[in-house]
Amino acid sequence: MTSATRRAVTMDGRGQISVSEVPVPELKTGSVLVEVKSCLVSPGTELGGVPARRENPDPDRPAQPFGYGNAGVVLAVGEGCRGVEVGQRLACMGAGYAEHASQVVVPVNLTTPIPGEMSFDEAAFAHLAATGLWAARRARIEFGHNVAVFGLGLVGQIAAQCARTCGAHVMVVDKLSLRLETAKRLGSDLAFNFETGDIEEVAREFTRGYGMDAAILAFGGNLTAALDSARRIMKLAPDGHHYGRISIVGGGTFEAQFPQSFGNVDVCASSRPGPGYHDEAWESGADYPAVFVQWTTRRNMEECLLFAARGRLDFDSLITHRVALDEAPAACEELIASPGNAIGVILNP
Repeated sequence: MTSATRRAVTMDGRGQISVSEVPVPELKTGSVLVEVKSCLVSPGTELGGVPARRENPDPDRPAQPFGYGNAGVVLAVGEGCRGVEVGQRLACMGAGYAEHASQVVVPVNLTTPIPGEMSFDEAAFAHLAATGLWAARRARIEFGHNVAVFGLGLVGQIAAQCARTCGAHVMVVDKLSLRLETAKRLGSDLAFNFETGDIEEVAREFTRGYGMDAAILAFGGNLTAALDSARRIMKLAPDGHHYGRISIVGGGTFEAQFPQSFGNVDVCASSRPGPGYHDEAWESGADYPAVFVQWTTRRNMEECLLFAARGRLDFDSLITHRVALDEAPAACEELIASPGNAIGVILNP
């Protein structure tokens, strides 16, 4: 059922979170109107900057909806949306589109059908799952590779699962026990708390002396120490040069001296869930030739949901909290105060 307004979780310039009645966005060509059943909050990405905003408030900034991953049922279809129909179950993604709200309007290529009997809660992971998958693709992981994943928020957790699914030996690195325990339970071979030991010694034993083939850095902030640790545990040639590939998906900064200290390690950025996102023409229904651009954002979303539906990726076990949309402000305050107590948080409108 459509209406002129919707309920949405909003944040203002002072970092205050509330549930507001706001207009439903206009249904445009190449977009779909979705009644949301589940929203996924990524505590680190979405709420990690709230304390800084509260310390340096902008009182003139109006409250705005936020969020970028949800799932629901199609209420209306704009022109040019091939293969989508009213009543269809869709996973949706995209900042400014797939917000924490009761209804959203999303460009058609930022949606993908929900397979089989998959729950809306699981389908809401599509955006972050595709981001983790793209980070693994950028790391060029192969069967038998030794891979280290630094940072076990949602993207890191899923990247670790993707690496494991590729046939890699996976070592995960964090300092929060809940995240380490969850990753180990979901198939990572070794969970290492970087505050408790020597990562070089642990990695050497884990890789049987071969060294890491790849690493994924999946957290934000200052990455200098993690990048240096990843470099030091890469494969080492007799001439003293390291080899391997480091994929950086977290939003951060680092200082490093190139090239000698990095030897022949490839350091690459992994931007968002893959090609297409933020290309308005592509988002609204245009496509790239599949023979040249096989793994678009939408294709990455589709593959992640398909693998989860077949039991080869586990999103449900990453959900630590489920709350009603109207209870989002209190839930968000708890997440801001105790970030180590949550991984995935579902809001149900």
